[in-house]
Amino acid sequence: MGMLDGKVAIVTGAGRGLGREEAIAMARAGCNLVINDLGGSFDGTVIGIETKVADEVVDECIKLGVKAIANYDSVTDYNKAKGMIDQALAEFGKLDILINNAGILRDRMIFNMTEADFVSVFDVHMKGTFNMTRHAAVYFRNEYKNDRKKENFGRIINTADDAGLLGNRGQSNYGAAKAGVASFTLITAAELKKYATVNCVVPRARTRLTTDATPKIAGIMSAKAKSGMDVFHPSHSSPLIVYLCSDHARNVNGEVFRIVGDRLWVYRGWHTVNQINNNGQTFTPEILVERVSSELLKNLPPKQKIGKVTRDFLKSI
Repeated sequence: MGMLDGKVAIVTGAGRGLGREEAIAMARAGCNLVINDLGGSFDGTVIGIETKVADEVVDECIKLGVKAIANYDSVTDYNKAKGMIDQALAEFGKLDILINNAGILRDRMIFNMTEADFVSVFDVHMKGTFNMTRHAAVYFRNEYKNDRKKENFGRIINTADDAGLLGNRGQSNYGAAKAGVASFTLITAAELKKYATVNCVVPRARTRLTTDATPKIAGIMSAKAKSGMDVFHPSHSSPLIVYLCSDHARNVNGEVFRIVGDRLWVYRGWHTVNQINNNGQTFTPEILVERVSSELLKNLPPKQKIGKVTRDFLKSI
């Protein structure tokens, strides 16, 4: 018996990379699937060139004994996002799980970034996550209102990145969107807790967004552990997805997890690390000149940096 037997999921961006591996792992666990992928280039400049990638994943899932159908629409379209929910309901009669995975990259330093570079990336990652979550949330809420036994039955899993949580040069568009997705997770988890859990994963994996978009790190993304593990293979995050989608994780809500290879972390977001006070009086600029550097910013714990996190991880494997 699979951990997700009989459940129905939508996985966006499921034609390749992380989404493909997640969908196949869910199929092995017994989940029926809507496989969404518009078949575009990694930067979103060419759309619909390979709709067959969704069809191929559908075929793989069906061979595993579940039902699966393809969808080729863009998550950036509010109405077509609703259409994906409707498609799942028409085909399977219900929806249990939403995986927001679709993404593109257009890396530029801020002084070279165009409006289109920013908006297109933000639209796919942030607006796309909103579009899909909003329509799924309406369905989950209505199902609960019609049957109170369905409390906390839905599952929504979003995808973020250290580029947003720690920061990474050249990715102000992507990083801002991914930081937004993490915050969006925390808020919607609180809003939907009666109807669904909402969690977020931060995978580090070898996909088009890490090798095609940034060829210089292709060597790093091929790293092997002492055990022989292909550390950045995109399949490593799939077990976490299956677990979070299952009934076993019904009490796991509003969490952000990083997963790389055989390592799993849980995040805690922005938190204060120091403070000063002015004895009941409003600060003046002059007082801040005196006290910010000498007191407030003195002896702070170091900020995590994406490069150091990666180097420390690679040293440890």
